[in-house]
Order: sequence, then structure tokens, then C-alpha cells
Amino acid sequence: MNQPAANTGAEATPTTPAANLDFVASLRAAAPYVHAHVGKVFVVCFGGEIAQDSGFDSFLYDLGLLHSLGAKLVLVHGARPQIDARLKAQNLQPQYVGNVRVTDLAALDCVKSAVGSLRMDIEARLSTSLASTPLGGARLKTASGNWVTARPVGVRHGVDHQHTGEVRKVDVATIREVLRQERIALLSPIGYSPTGEIFNLRAEDVATAVATALSADKLIFMCNRAPNEWRLADESGDVGQFSLADARRLLADETSPLAEEDRPYVEAAIVAGRGGVQRVHLVHQDMDGALLRELYTRDGVGLLFYAGDSYETIREASIDDVGGILQLIQPMEKAGVLVPRSREQLELEIGNFVVMVRDGLVIACAALFAFTEAKMGELACVATHPAYRGGGRAATLLTRIEQNARRNGLTRLFSLTTHTPHWFIERGFARTTIEALPVRRQQIYNYQRNSLVLEKAL
Repeated sequence: MNQPAANTGAEATPTTPAANLDFVASLRAAAPYVHAHVGKVFVVCFGGEIAQDSGFDSFLYDLGLLHSLGAKLVLVHGARPQIDARLKAQNLQPQYVGNVRVTDLAALDCVKSAVGSLRMDIEARLSTSLASTPLGGARLKTASGNWVTARPVGVRHGVDHQHTGEVRKVDVATIREVLRQERIALLSPIGYSPTGEIFNLRAEDVATAVATALSADKLIFMCNRAPNEWRLADESGDVGQFSLADARRLLADETSPLAEEDRPYVEAAIVAGRGGVQRVHLVHQDMDGALLRELYTRDGVGLLFYAGDSYETIREASIDDVGGILQLIQPMEKAGVLVPRSREQLELEIGNFVVMVRDGLVIACAALFAFTEAKMGELACVATHPAYRGGGRAATLLTRIEQNARRNGLTRLFSLTTHTPHWFIERGFARTTIEALPVRRQQIYNYQRNSLVLEKAL
């Protein structure tokens, strides 16, 4: 028997069945990422600007949710606007050389007060556990410390930067112990020297050094630029993801559209990638829930730099791909576009398949069935996930199938289709007859489907 809802002092907001279904679908779609992120180390860097935004509490609540879902968090905060505000209150002018602050003694006092105040504010907000907040019952624990050893920047471009420093060493063992204790590690843009000096550091440099030292799974920068504002695109035109090789080419190419303000993030991605960080994310800080959307949806909402050969790969299928291929082709089988295949049949034929995989999801597939006696191959079961159609992926798979066919000594490729003959014709296929098929294929031709036969010389 349902119990009456407790009186919370506010009217309950009714939800429609459609809204409930959307919630269930979203939760199911996020589940693979929840599992994938458990126990992984994420270094999240955010500037002092986000602390002045009305969405700061929501952002910290999202960080708390990440922690509750099993991610191990290292937070690095900046404090540039807070420091500048304190300088202004004392009628002092901020000094910069390029993007680096010159920190004299007066500025250092402002750095200490601004950074200390902001760090305590962050700790206080992460400690919230009232039932009326998203952190209700979370009981998050944070830890901070003198974990960054620094050295002075010294004289650059003829200017003595005084108490501005750069990272010399990170106390990795202590940070790992904090994470092992299920705490959130919180670092400020401050470093200390063995002689007891204090240095003002760039938060981005601290985050990159910490992520590299920890070999973190992800380094995440909260930025004030949306992905479409970045004047970047990889060779396929995708503005959402880049390899580190692409990043290096962008920095080296004097004619690239890389804006000067974008360069530090690209450089950080390269440094972190060399240090073992697999993925560097740039996430728009002004979008509500952007961090959760970036980490728990397939395509995210930010810009991704990834280590390795490819974020979206083409490879020969394995038995582990059977489930993914079935999910891909079953809607097309129901629509009559593809001939139905059972799981057992697909398991037997899996060696004939090529798949395109994006972040673990099979998003496209194709198969090659060889008729070696006739030196012909059948291109079959070409399918692309609805969310990724129109990007030329099927054509890319066709190229891979043609390569495999030539490698196997085949001289012609054919395909049977009921719905998409023009796609094949546009790629060099021509209409032919059933009699042109290999004898074995003629014997199993389904006259009820009355498929069109198309052929291409290799």
C-alpha cells in the first residue's frame, strides 16, 4: 500500500508519463559511463570566475554527485578575479606579462587572502549535506595540503616575476592516500619552496602537473568558451574531439585557426597526454550541468583531446561485439531493410564483420562474405546508428571492406538491396542480374524479397 508523501512544505510537481520515460532512458544511457568511471581519477580545474557565477553551487553539487558515483576527484581552483578585486580594493594595479601575473609582496598578500578565502568557501559548500540540497546526506570529506613544491619563475622578457612560481614537484603519495580514503583532494594555485617561500601559481599549470604526476584518467578544464566558439575541427570536420597528434599539428601550423587564448589549453592537453593522461576535456562552465553531460553522455558537450590512435576506430569485429551489432541491426531488420539474423548465426559469422566503434559503442558495421571460387565478395549488413548517420561512416566502412576483399584476392564486389540502390550506385556499383551472382549465392537468393543486385569491379 502506498504511503502518503511526507509534507516538505512545498507542493509536489507532477510528472507526466513521458517525463518519467525520458528520465528512465537518460539513466539507462548514462549507466555504462557510471560503471566506467568508478574508481577513475579525474582532475578538475576551474577558475575563480565560476565562483562568482550564480551557478557555482550547482557546479559544486555536480562535483559532489561525481564523487558519489565513484569517481576519485582532485579539484584545482583558480582565484584570478578574486585576487584582482583585492588589489583594486587597495588601489593597486594588477601586473601581467602575457598571461602570467607578476606577484610582488603587496600582490602576494592579496593572493594569500583571496586564495585562502575562496578555498574555505569551496570546502564549506562541499560540506553541505542538508536534505533540501542535492548533496543531502552525502557527507563529503575534502582534504588540502602543501602538496605542491614550487620554484620562482624568475626573470622573463626582462621582468622579474618575484613571487610568481611554477610547479617543481607534486606529492603524489599523499594525494593518492587522500583518494584512497574516499576524500576529495582540493588544491589551490599556491606552491611552497623548501626554504619556506610561498609562490603564486597558475591553476592550469597545477592541474596539468598533478594530472600528469597521478597519470589521471581525465584532466578537465572548465572554460568560458563553448565548443562552437573554438575555431577548431579535425580532418573529418568534427569539432568535438581531437587526437593529441592533431593538437600538435595545430600548434606547429602557423596558418591554423587556433586563437591565442586557446593555445594554453591545447599545450596543456599535449603535456598531460605525454604524461599518461588518456583524455583532456574542455567544458563550457556557463552551461548548466555541462560537466555531467560531458562525462555521462556518448558525445558530450565539450571539446575532447584523446591519447592513442583514435577515439572513433574501425576494426575487425570480435565475439564481444555481437551484442552491439544486434542492437544496431535489429531495428533495420524489423523495418525490412536487412535480412534478419539470429544471435547464433551472427556469432558464427562474426569473423566476416567490420565495426566502427565510438567510445565503446558499435555505431556502424558491415560484412564481407567471400565466394572465392568466383573471386567475388558480398557486401552485406551495412548499418549505421541513427545518431551517426550522414557523416560518411558507411562509405568509410565500404572502403575498408574493399581493402579486405582485394587482400583476399577478390576482383568483384556485389550487394543485394531493397531500399538503398542509389547509395551503391553513387559509389561505383552498377545494376546487374541474379545470374551474375556466384552459383552458391544464386541458390539462396530470396525471390520474395526481390532484392536488386548491384556489382562493382575492384
